[in-house]
Amino acid sequence: QVQLVESGGGLVQPGGSLRLSCAASGFIFGIYTMSWYRQAPGNQREMVATIGPFNDPAHAAAVKGRFIITRDNAKNTVYLQMNNLKSEDTAVYYCHVEGKENAWGQGTQVTVAS
Repeated sequence: QVQLVESGGGLVQPGGSLRLSCAASGFIFGIYTMSWYRQAPGNQREMVATIGPFNDPAHAAAVKGRFIITRDNAKNTVYLQMNNLKSEDTAVYYCHVEGKENAWGQGTQVTVAS
């Protein structure tokens, strides 16, 4: 079955950086679009970035120019490089396989605070 394991979250000061990883298994990783979502307390889950099988990334307006999504099909892993982090980026970050409704990781907490 599909397994997604996120890592790399933590506590960082405003302006800092983090790199999230999502290790995938149980499906043919290279043919699926992968996405990162986030959910802050009291908010709906929102898409942060997405990347298709042929490395065609797209980023939400709120993170464009600060976050970069990449993938390594040889390692079945998708990454989210987050730079110039702001307090409003605080959330639980999830990776997701587009097209597989229930394919979500357990999430990794990102907290941006001084």
